[in-house]
Amino acid sequence: MQSFDVVIIGGGVVGSSAAYFLSAQPDFNGTIAVIEKDPTYAEAATPRSAGGVRLQFSTAENVLMGAFGANFIKSADEHLRVGNEGAGVEFRENGYLFLATGAGLKTLLNNQRLQHELGAATELLNPRELQDTFPWLNTTDLAGGSFGPVNEGWTDPYSLLQAFKRKARSQGVTYLNNTVTNLTREGSRITAVTLASGETIACGCAINTAGCQGRNIAAMAGIDIPVHSRKRFIYVFDCSDELEKVPLVIDPSGVWFRPEGAQFICGVSPEEHDDPDSFDFELDYRLFEELIWPTLAHRVPAFEAIKLVRAWAGHYDYNVFDQNVIVGPAPGYDNFLLANGFSGHGLQQSPAIGRALSELITFGQYRSLDLRR
Repeated sequence: MQSFDVVIIGGGVVGSSAAYFLSAQPDFNGTIAVIEKDPTYAEAATPRSAGGVRLQFSTAENVLMGAFGANFIKSADEHLRVGNEGAGVEFRENGYLFLATGAGLKTLLNNQRLQHELGAATELLNPRELQDTFPWLNTTDLAGGSFGPVNEGWTDPYSLLQAFKRKARSQGVTYLNNTVTNLTREGSRITAVTLASGETIACGCAINTAGCQGRNIAAMAGIDIPVHSRKRFIYVFDCSDELEKVPLVIDPSGVWFRPEGAQFICGVSPEEHDDPDSFDFELDYRLFEELIWPTLAHRVPAFEAIKLVRAWAGHYDYNVFDQNVIVGPAPGYDNFLLANGFSGHGLQQSPAIGRALSELITFGQYRSLDLRR
């Protein structure tokens, strides 16, 4: 029977970040295995995400995790270089722009006070300032907007994932192409994981970073977490007009868009009643036709004549309780850690969560950022 000090279940960006930070931790000298069912990541959540990074949140922990993530990604070459091979991770610091009508302006203002207390450089812009800064924007029905010009933007998700994985492997982490089918419990400890291949691997500690399968892994330990797999669509379109200085824009309706090379990508989260659990990748253009396109055409006049080019589907490990990550020791266990329910924020929070998990294993507590809440 193989044995590892730490077994990480799920080798996406969060699991690979945890593997990197733990194997880089000077006070940890154990062995690490990452169990990943699909090393191509063809259907994984990470490469199908929009890669957004922002500090504009309403809770302190999320603001601080976003700030650490942005700074880590911007200096990825320093952290994730392997020999002469750079990390290959770029950060497009175009910012996030949250738009608001009168009803939402107070929320933006309250959030911004918190963000400023924590060092964020967000700016509250009135309609005239919005028009001056972003002349392609229709501001007639807006009361204002919150713009984050520093440490906000996007990166290529697949590049970050591969950089974490490559660096972790160079630091001695073992990646196993397999699927976890069972957990062995003895008292308050997980002592082994069983794989689809029939092999059993003994472990000193286990971490659940299984994304949309995280609820199933937790259930193997007798724990029910409110994490569900929810499908999200990203649509790609062409615009014949050239627009300058376009950030990731979030309309009051929830529709968002941003540049992607010479094109644009966009999406929206469906209403709760129209958001069932899903694991398939079947495309649905109804949201684009009924909500997204009319909203884009209203918000940006140049988008009235756009051409839809393609689309893809991916999944969120969605925490239906409060849309925040569930992180830390699993109830009733001494050596089973959870990092589930990112609700679309996994990529940007992966550096902070990877660091946090490494601290819990090495020191038994958070040291850099207190995520107990």
